[in-house]
Parts: sequence; structure tokens; C-alpha cells
Amino acid sequence: MAEVTVYTTEPCPYCSRAKGLLKSREIEFHEVNMASEPEARVELAARTGLRTFPQIVIDGTPLGGWTELEAADKDGRLAELLA
Repeated sequence: MAEVTVYTTEPCPYCSRAKGLLKSREIEFHEVNMASEPEARVELAARTGLRTFPQIVIDGTPLGGWTELEAADKDGRLAELLA
């Protein structure tokens, strides 16, 4: 199975939704809380092109945030990305 990393911050309702969706699908993920890591946030934004949270990365490839995760789940692409 693919490696899933969820970059989060606090407070963040979309982070909670993303983690909830992954848990409901029994998808294991590693959470990295960026709340107190300003330098790491800048590095992450440079790597992914995103400044908002959550940021979901699958096998090193950025998927996007909550909206992209939800869309990928609904259209079946999430299962393909994890296979």
C-alpha cells in the first residue's frame, strides 16, 4: 500500500475532516503537525505549491487538500493512488 502523509495545523476543521475520511476508509497515514514549525511550513509550501492545510501527500506526490482528497475518494481515484 502507498505511504500517506497528512500535514496538518491547529485549529483546522479541514484537517479533521481529511483524517476522518482516511480513518473511515481504514487508510493508514502519518500525521505531521506543522502548527509550531514556521520554517518547515515554508519548505512544504515550496515543495507542494500549497499554503493551506491539510496537505495530503501520497508516495511523495502531493494530492492536495481536503477538497482534492474528497473528490479523489468520490470518483475512485483515491483507491487507485493507494494501490
